Amino acid sequence: MDYLIIATTLLVSLFVLLAGGVWVALALLGVGIIGMEFFGGAPAGSILATTSWAASASWTLTALPLFIWMGEILYRTRLSQDMFRGLSPWVRGLPGRLLHVNVLGCGIFAAVSGSSAATAATIGRISLPELKQRGYPDAIAMGSLAGAGTLGLLIPPSIMMIVYGVAAQVSISRLFIAGLVPGLMLLTIFSGYLVLWSLFNRRSIPDEPERLGFVDRLRRAKLLIPVGLLIIAVIGSIYGGFATATEAAAVGVVGALVIALVSGSLTRETFMASLLGAVCTSCMIFFILLGAHYLTAAMSFTGLPAELADWIVDRQLSPYLLLLALTLLFVVLGCFLDGISIILLTTAVIMPAVEAAGIDLLWFGIFLILIVEMAQITPPVGFNLFVIQSLTGRDLGAVARASLPFFGLIVLAAIIITAFPDIVLFLPQMVHTS
Repeated sequence: MDYLIIATTLLVSLFVLLAGGVWVALALLGVGIIGMEFFGGAPAGSILATTSWAASASWTLTALPLFIWMGEILYRTRLSQDMFRGLSPWVRGLPGRLLHVNVLGCGIFAAVSGSSAATAATIGRISLPELKQRGYPDAIAMGSLAGAGTLGLLIPPSIMMIVYGVAAQVSISRLFIAGLVPGLMLLTIFSGYLVLWSLFNRRSIPDEPERLGFVDRLRRAKLLIPVGLLIIAVIGSIYGGFATATEAAAVGVVGALVIALVSGSLTRETFMASLLGAVCTSCMIFFILLGAHYLTAAMSFTGLPAELADWIVDRQLSPYLLLLALTLLFVVLGCFLDGISIILLTTAVIMPAVEAAGIDLLWFGIFLILIVEMAQITPPVGFNLFVIQSLTGRDLGAVARASLPFFGLIVLAAIIITAFPDIVLFLPQMVHTS
């Protein structure tokens, strides 16, 4: 009963602070202070000082601002325009035609961005006007972009994987390796859905007047070479064991600057804008990380995580039942919080329970990111919905309804990796053993 009172008090405090418009980082700090002062029995100020240092003094975290900066640089180049022109000739023969550019373009940009919102914004600012001009239905164009934009979280390098890796003490490089196959699987599921949708809605797909021969398509494909080389440099260096995630991030920044320079997009203004954007986003994430670490410490002093783990062990909850309960929790939280806040807010409490249930933390990281992807397209705080709303001018409800089928497809992907966990684990195991 004592632990129930503690949990209720902290949970109510958190929702009151968030509902009052308090920043997520400050809300986490506030709840941590309440837990420490009333239930922890330790000096709140001293613990705050030590956890602040522990949260920030990490070489691994250096990869975070670097990958964010890489995405900011590429966002300001002609990369999305070149990707659309390079991909479009190759998908015209598929049912759904240019709708697949949304999925493939987001998948490619995800491999050099790491951000869901940046992926959706970069591809959408070129593809949505083009699709509208050619007569494609707005709903499927918006929905496919919202869904495919979430690939920025799953296909490495992913900012969310770095955050989870630091919070759960899991190797970020192994997370990057583990996310590749599920990311490609989800990309295939999205494209498969577009094929089926277009077969049932043939009249909604306009004819494409432009017909290019094989040689012309190869010429267009040359536009994909810069981003292809960048993917090989960043992801290939990690998979090949030549670089850590942090070193690969530095390579990515240099490569992004070269692409911007060659394309003529690198000016003093774009350089400063990309740098300022990376600083703002990184500071926001680090501030939330600090608050989450402090709340983690407070939780440890109250004994809540250990008590929850013991409760699960005593009741012999199956891993599937625990995953179902956590999925429902994360979907509800996704209606009010962004993905990074969800991971940092819950990790301290659920990790002992997840370990007690015998769930592999590497696999759980990919599962968790899939669930957080759902949060990117759930109203009222789905960031991808906001991005597409700003690109199209449509109301949030219309964008959310268009995204609903892709929410279901992400649920399907989560079910598949739960039924067949080797989809996540076989590649890290193979790289590790080799």
